[in-house]
Amino acid sequence: MSDVWNFEPELLESLDNGVVGILGSQKPNGQFGTEPWICNDQNDLFPLAVAWSLEESAHHYSDRVLEAILLGGDALIEDADDNAMWTFRKKDHSTWGQIHQPWTYSRWIRAYYLTRDAFAPDDRERWDNFLQFAFTRIAEENLARLHNIPAHHAMALYFAGKLFNREEWLSQSREFLHRVVDSQTPDGWWAEHAGPVVMYNFVYVESLGTYYSISKDEYVLPSLERAATYHSNFVYPDGSMVETIDGRNSWHAGVRVGNPGLTHTAKGRGFLKQQHAHQIAGGKNFSADYAASILFHGAEGELAPTPSGLIEHTYRMSDDALVVRQGPWFYVLSAYCAPIPTNRWGQDRQNFVSVFHDKIGLIVGGGNTKLQPMWSTFTVGETSLLSHTPGDHSPDFVPEIPLFYVPTEGRLAPDVSHVSFNYGEEVCSVSVEIESDTELNLIFEATTNSGMPVEAHITLIPHQAQTLSGSSAADISLTEEQANHEVTWMEHAGWRLELPEGASFLWPTYPHNPYRKGGEAFLDEALISVRIPFSKENARQIVKLVVSDLS
Repeated sequence: MSDVWNFEPELLESLDNGVVGILGSQKPNGQFGTEPWICNDQNDLFPLAVAWSLEESAHHYSDRVLEAILLGGDALIEDADDNAMWTFRKKDHSTWGQIHQPWTYSRWIRAYYLTRDAFAPDDRERWDNFLQFAFTRIAEENLARLHNIPAHHAMALYFAGKLFNREEWLSQSREFLHRVVDSQTPDGWWAEHAGPVVMYNFVYVESLGTYYSISKDEYVLPSLERAATYHSNFVYPDGSMVETIDGRNSWHAGVRVGNPGLTHTAKGRGFLKQQHAHQIAGGKNFSADYAASILFHGAEGELAPTPSGLIEHTYRMSDDALVVRQGPWFYVLSAYCAPIPTNRWGQDRQNFVSVFHDKIGLIVGGGNTKLQPMWSTFTVGETSLLSHTPGDHSPDFVPEIPLFYVPTEGRLAPDVSHVSFNYGEEVCSVSVEIESDTELNLIFEATTNSGMPVEAHITLIPHQAQTLSGSSAADISLTEEQANHEVTWMEHAGWRLELPEGASFLWPTYPHNPYRKGGEAFLDEALISVRIPFSKENARQIVKLVVSDLS
C-alpha cells in the first residue's frame, strides 16, 4: 500500500456514467427514479450539480444537466407541505409522517450552492424564497438535540448560510457542530442507545467532514481523526463493517466505502484506499452520489494503513471491545451492555462475538436485533417465551417474562481474549483461542445456579446457495423450511464446527427489521443458530471451528 491516496479515476467515471442514468430516469414533472416516487429520489440533484460544475466532467456546464436540476428542485417545491416538509415515504409504500428530510435538503442546498449563478432571475427568486423559508423552519425546529439527523441538518444549514449570507445560520450551525465534536467519545464514536454504533457513526463523520470542506474549521479535525481510528479498526478485511459493537444495525455483506469526512486524515484516507480497492476489485461502480461527494468535498494526501489490512494487529477500546487480527483470522469481542431499548431503533445488545476468516469471510456473528433470543450469545430461561409476530407494528420490546437474553454487566479480560457477563443469577463467558491458520476454538462457560435453562448460542452467516450438513442431517437447503437437528458437527460453505454433546442447530432464525413497520424479515436476513446447553456437569463447552483448505 502506497503512502499517498489520490482520487481514483473510477470516481469521475462513475459520476459521469451515473449522470446519464439519472437524466434518463427523470419524468416530465421533474421527479427522478422509480415508482413510488419518494423525496429521497431527488437526492440526485447533488451529483448532477457536481458533474455540471467540474471542468474535468463530461457534463461540465451542460444545459441539459442544468435544466434537469431546475426541474428536479421544482418537483420538491411542488410536493412540499406548508411547512416545507415532505411525506417520509419508502419504496415499500409505507409512510412515516412528515419530515424535513435531511438527506434531501442537504443535497438540494449543495446543488444550488454550485449552480445558483446560472439560474434565470425568476427561477432564482422562486428557489431563494422556498429554500430560505425551509431552512428557517429547519433552524427553528430541527436542532434541539444532539443526534445524527440534526448533525446533518446543521451541516446543510451552514451551506444555506453561506449561500444566502445569513450569519445567524452560520453561527448556529458552527455552534451545533462544535457541540457534536464535544459529545464524541475519546474512542471516536457517538453514543446511541447507550453505546457505540458503526453504520450510523458515519453520519456524524460525513456531516463534520462536509462542513469542514467549506468552513476549514480546524475545531473538527481532532474529532475526524478519532473517528478515523475507530472506523479503521472496526472493518472486516473484506470491507464489510463490524457489527459486534453496533447498537443500531446488524451485519450487512458488501463494502462500505466511506464519506468525505474520512479524506481529511491519514487514517481515514487509509480506510478509503482499502475500501475503494475492494469496490473496484469487485467490479462495482461507485454510486454517482458517493463519487460526487468525494470529488467535491474530499481531500487527497498521505495515508496510514488500515489495521484489517495487517497480518498482526490487536486493538482494545476502553476495555469494552477487542479486535484481533492474526494471520487469516480476524475476530471481535464486545462487552458493551445496555438495558433493552423500548423503541424499535435501538437493538438489544445481545450478540458479543464475531469471527472472520480471509478464505470465507464472516463465519460467526451477525449482530444484534430485537425479540430474537436465538441471536443472544447466552440465555437464561426458556427461549420459547420470546418471539416476534411479523406484521405487529407496536410490539412490546421489553416483555415481563422469566427469560434473560440481554446481560446487565459485561467485563473484558485485560490480557486475554475473554469476555464475561451477568444474566440474572448466572455468570457466562466466552473466550477465543487461535490454534492455527485453519483452526480456532470458542470456549463457553456458565454457572447454573438459578435452576433455569442456561444456553450459549453461536450465530452463523448462511450462504444460501450452498447446503448445510451435520452429523444427523445431510445437504439441507437453506430455504424457508425450518430445520432443527441435534448435531455433534456441522459443515457449510468451507467451514466445519465440532460441537459438544447435546448441541443442536436451528434454521432459519429471523431478526426484527426496524425499517419495516411490521418488523418483517426476509430469508436473506436470517441466521443459522447453534444452541449449546449447560449443566452442572458440563459448565465448560468447547467448539472447534475448522476452515477447509480452499486454496
